[in-house]
Amino acid sequence: MPYKNSGILRENASAILIAQRLLDPAIAALLLLGLHHFWGTGAQTPYLLLATTTFLLMLPILKAMGIYCPYRSHSPGTLATRLLTAWVVVLGSLLFLGFLSQTSAVFSRGLLLTWSFCVPVVLLCFHLTIWKLLRRLRANGRNSRTAVIAGLGHTGYQLATQLQNHSELGIRLHGFFDDIIPEGQGQEEIIFLGSLTQLPIYVKQHHIDVVYITCSMENEEVITSLIHSLQDTTACVYYVPNLLTFNLMSARSYELNGLPLIAIWEVPFSEIQYILKRTTDIAIAGLALGVLSPVFLGIAIAVKLSSPGPVLFKQRRYGLNGQEIIVYKFRSMRVMEDGDAVPQAKRDDSRITPLGGLLRKSSFDELPQFVNVLQGRMSIVGPRPHAVAHNEMYRKMISGYMLRHKVKPGITGWAQVNGLRGETDTLEKMQQRVNYDLEYLRNWSFSFDLQIILKTALVFLHDQNAY
Repeated sequence: MPYKNSGILRENASAILIAQRLLDPAIAALLLLGLHHFWGTGAQTPYLLLATTTFLLMLPILKAMGIYCPYRSHSPGTLATRLLTAWVVVLGSLLFLGFLSQTSAVFSRGLLLTWSFCVPVVLLCFHLTIWKLLRRLRANGRNSRTAVIAGLGHTGYQLATQLQNHSELGIRLHGFFDDIIPEGQGQEEIIFLGSLTQLPIYVKQHHIDVVYITCSMENEEVITSLIHSLQDTTACVYYVPNLLTFNLMSARSYELNGLPLIAIWEVPFSEIQYILKRTTDIAIAGLALGVLSPVFLGIAIAVKLSSPGPVLFKQRRYGLNGQEIIVYKFRSMRVMEDGDAVPQAKRDDSRITPLGGLLRKSSFDELPQFVNVLQGRMSIVGPRPHAVAHNEMYRKMISGYMLRHKVKPGITGWAQVNGLRGETDTLEKMQQRVNYDLEYLRNWSFSFDLQIILKTALVFLHDQNAY
């Protein structure tokens, strides 16, 4: 978006961006060399090579993790999560290279451990300083842009609320234009500036930087005329489609032979992101099955001896794109229900065995689903799969219910770490679970998956909803 003195500010912004991209890896490399000098251990050459490798790795990894997206779209929490995730990926890459080259024994363990903790702390302080500086500049009217909204409908109000509630965006809203004078013109929250025909004149006189058109798509002639008249101004013009009533899974736009398309529902990650997610699934599931194999064996023997029936409970559930999959669990009940009606487990449920109660409380009954992950039927993180009978019931009652099947189901999910684990005995609870699942799809990122994995351990240790 253009703004006053845009040429100078754009050059300054480019210089700051280039400097920041160089400073981040430079900080990591210099910290390593500084710690080596302070420690005084080992030859200098291996540490120089490690510092150089770190510098080269951090440039593409930090960029891929979205560190250098505009600060207007970042919160401190998002920034911290992305930085930590990017640094973990860098460390993982260095460990892999050290394993291949068999050079890890050359370095001091204490030095590398100290360096691993220092780098993200220093980088976060550096980025937060820039973030706060930009916020202060925008609060003082610098690095900000002026805007008006054409259209007083629901979309216009939603947009205005976002702009007014997020001052870090640096967009100062002057008010609304519409041909229909609002009934609440006297209300403070409604700044009515005039009719749509007056908008281009206002934009010229007040040097408005951005115009958001939120008029209904039914008013095609009005929108066309307005866009034509705004061509005589220097403002950036954006049309905001009325898509807020949909459960958007993304906001990506595309072209099909020159025809613009807006994604309403689609898979939330690209092919590269899918490969990263799948690789992480295989690594975690393989590690879990290897480390926990004695636990698997002990539980299997205990289940077999505690009550008659098979060790594993197999149930049909919906997986990716609504295809039926078989999900494994350690049997925790005396029955094996998988028909047209599957009653959910309740507190003090007579079907649950004494051992099954312990397994469900600790979530150990879910451990065989790591096999589902290795099979490619499930993921570590994703919407929890429901029995086919429950899917067929709720898809008729909850709008957007089946959208949760655009990704593989998960062992854990965003709904589960937000208190929606266990029985959903009311339609409202299931609606809340679906809302969290759709929020996960809309906001998916690799760092979001890591956040859910870390929260899962804490939630399951203290959760009272599993029975």
